[in-house]
Amino acid sequence: MEPLEFLAQHAPFDRLDASGRRLLGTALEIAYAPPGSVVLTRGGAVAERLYVVRKGTVRLERDGQVQQVIEAGECFGFPSLIGRAAPTADAVAADDTLLYQVPRDAFDLLMERREFADFFLLDLGARLRQATAGGPSATLGTALAAEVGRLIDSAPVYVEPTRSVEAAAALMQASGVSALLVTGTPLGILTDADLRNRVLAVGRGPSTTVDDVATRPVKTIAHTATLIEVLAFMLDHRVHHAVVDEGGRIAGVLTDTDLLRLQVRSPLALLRGLDRLAIPGDLPRYASDLAAMVESLLWSGLDALQIAPLVSRMHDALTARLIVAAAAELGPSPAPYAWMVHGAEGRMEQSLLTDQDNALASADASPELEGYLAALAARVVEGLAAAGVAPCGGGFMATNWRYPLDEWVRRFRGWQAAPSPRALIAAMNLFDFRRVHGTLDLAPLQATVLALCREPLFMAHLARASLGLEPPIGLLRQIREEDEGVDLKKGAIVPIVNLARLYALDAQAAARSTSERLTAAEAAGTLSAGAASMLHEAFRFTMGLRLRTQLGAVRAGMPPTHHVRLAALSSIDGLHLKQVFHEVRQLQAATAVRYGTDRLA
Repeated sequence: MEPLEFLAQHAPFDRLDASGRRLLGTALEIAYAPPGSVVLTRGGAVAERLYVVRKGTVRLERDGQVQQVIEAGECFGFPSLIGRAAPTADAVAADDTLLYQVPRDAFDLLMERREFADFFLLDLGARLRQATAGGPSATLGTALAAEVGRLIDSAPVYVEPTRSVEAAAALMQASGVSALLVTGTPLGILTDADLRNRVLAVGRGPSTTVDDVATRPVKTIAHTATLIEVLAFMLDHRVHHAVVDEGGRIAGVLTDTDLLRLQVRSPLALLRGLDRLAIPGDLPRYASDLAAMVESLLWSGLDALQIAPLVSRMHDALTARLIVAAAAELGPSPAPYAWMVHGAEGRMEQSLLTDQDNALASADASPELEGYLAALAARVVEGLAAAGVAPCGGGFMATNWRYPLDEWVRRFRGWQAAPSPRALIAAMNLFDFRRVHGTLDLAPLQATVLALCREPLFMAHLARASLGLEPPIGLLRQIREEDEGVDLKKGAIVPIVNLARLYALDAQAAARSTSERLTAAEAAGTLSAGAASMLHEAFRFTMGLRLRTQLGAVRAGMPPTHHVRLAALSSIDGLHLKQVFHEVRQLQAATAVRYGTDRLA
């Protein structure tokens, strides 16, 4: 393979245009380094070339200790070259090594090209942010990030609460709208769905007043919200209209039809499908519909961290649909309860490959309520499994985890008194809890979690448990690949999730998502800005890499997986993954020191 052809497959040379490649070609030098030869000396002469390994390996050493191994396609020498300073490590050829060399003059000219310079000047977080920006359709992705106020093109239409529904329907038709705002305090809304479901379906007559069937108060969303946030709003509230508030003035009403113009129908269409779902007959098609929705959103320019909450909302809606169906058979609950989700669903970070993480909290321990909730849990867990949401291998499901609220509080406190490895695994999973159905207030449980995390000894035990999974990278910074490939979940995603949870709870933050936890930890000072940025972008990168891999498997008729094969990665993705693993491992080591995990019995 010709030198330029080889370099064009590796960052940052893959970013050069034709003129940049010509400049590189005229200046490029080739050198051979025998085993054991020193290419650069720590504290010695300033590097006069950028070195790229073509064949073989180079060890970066300090005091005889290997700090990093540079493999084919990777660069070294640039910190000295850019900073005009002595090298900070010895660069030693580990075996017969062929090097491509870019002299200083040519390197300086290439550094005038921002796309080339950014590779060397940006930190890992910034490079990952740049690598994941845009997506298949950056234009549409930008549109989805625009403020909702830009999509409002007509004023809202109002109706008095004393008018008849017949008159309201005529007004809707004449105005060409599917919803009317109902005057009065508080402001209400009447939709075409209300006319179908609350008038026609129940046999009410045309003289029924608007006030009898309208919804009050109307839910509003700020005009500064993005269209992605509007989509989430509609999914959260199970509505097809969003009333847009601009500083106390209603600017307009946005409908799901408006979102159709931006080709983001999939989540709302899937939600409508869930509303009409025949249980259990239609459940098996949910997984394929969900995969199609995710692929549509990815190609619309959304990234994995924007898509994951939408996937989680779909699971929330499916769960609620199953609970309602079960309640239709079982009757109303004897007492209040809360259906909780935890783990990835609690954090709203679900991907295509997910399993169930759910639990139940009840108002009391009466045999009647326990029997009801046991039957409810069995039906819902079975329905989720039929829809492709597999049972949890660890048994963290409502069929097993179902207690009165005061028992939940006692169990959480018990994990502090006896922080066994098994208890701490349960704690890390269940500390991400979120209510998705029911009326029981879970505030006492959240207060208990924060109280536990004010105890330094418990935090030390939690830190040790949080560091249980390490990135698959050796001391020489070489990725270890298993037979199935590299496990992105165990190697990066879960370690980052665990670090974010630990530092956020140390900051007494109630945030749930990994991104929100990193932001909260940075704001409170428990995590540095640099570490928070690196973890956030590393999380975005690995979540995106996993999602693309899973979609590829689905397209090929294979089950989605958390594994990726290194041979299937581009050179830049492979390089970024290695750097992510290294940086996360470094932060894990610093975390162990900070919390004194080595001093625990």
